[in-house]
Amino acid sequence: MNCPGGMLVYNQGIKSYRDLPMRVAEFGKVNRYEASGALMGIMRVREFTQDDAHIFCTEDQMEKECVDTLKLILDIYKDFGFDNVKIKLSTRPDSEYRIGSDEVWDFSEKALAKALEKNGYDYEINAGEGAFYGPKLEFVLRDAIGREWQCGTIQMDMSLPERFDLSYVGEDNNKHRPIMLHRALFGSIERFLGILIEHHAGKLPLWLSPLQVMVAPIKSEFDDYATEVQKELTKAGLYAKTDLRNEKINYKVREHSVSKIPVIAVVGGREKENRTVAIRRLGSQQQEFMPLDEFIEALKKEATMPSMDK
Repeated sequence: MNCPGGMLVYNQGIKSYRDLPMRVAEFGKVNRYEASGALMGIMRVREFTQDDAHIFCTEDQMEKECVDTLKLILDIYKDFGFDNVKIKLSTRPDSEYRIGSDEVWDFSEKALAKALEKNGYDYEINAGEGAFYGPKLEFVLRDAIGREWQCGTIQMDMSLPERFDLSYVGEDNNKHRPIMLHRALFGSIERFLGILIEHHAGKLPLWLSPLQVMVAPIKSEFDDYATEVQKELTKAGLYAKTDLRNEKINYKVREHSVSKIPVIAVVGGREKENRTVAIRRLGSQQQEFMPLDEFIEALKKEATMPSMDK
């Protein structure tokens, strides 16, 4: 894991209580020699990328940092379309699999439970599944076929700061031990991507789609207008391409629908003359006609990330 690196960064120079909370984040590679039978696409791999971060804070700051991170995780999941997220409080494993005193574990578990209860979050107890250094909050998502995946985590750690001799100078000019929160918003980036694709059955929302609009002319004589439409869409910040192949329009529409492109803009003689587009939405049999300017403005609004549209 990447935790020691975060603590070595913290230990560069003397820290004051004024420097806290200190947040250190990285996208780090994690390797696990999983059994070959356990490997599964991008859901379970032997090397994955973790959005790892460590928050160093005082005891008084711990609850706020924990709740702020929890809200961030839930807001991100909501943006991606996950509204029903389970929160589990994983408590201490057996004594042979953990470090730290019972007093430290008692304090840590109660502090996390208090943070949840005080702020009105429902949670389940996941007995014995805490990390070896401290209890943790786990955020569990469900994929399209009902499997549950533990993604984000917030882990409270009072043991490793002691072992790495971390300290800060308090208001009383004495040295104090910081609390460290390990946090990952997605956990494995690869696994989260797999869950996201399955959750939407490949039909990603417009703001998330890598290609948002395919402009397809009915005949090659309308290529110039199709190119103009694509350029206007791109200028507006949308991801758009043209399909200028010498193929029938039904073939193009079917191919791009199978590719899960959210919007196909079909243009022909009438569209060119009236400066409009014929719109085909993924999963819909209906076709609608719209002036080009209105079409672009509507897509710009739809393509805005949910949390940015507030």
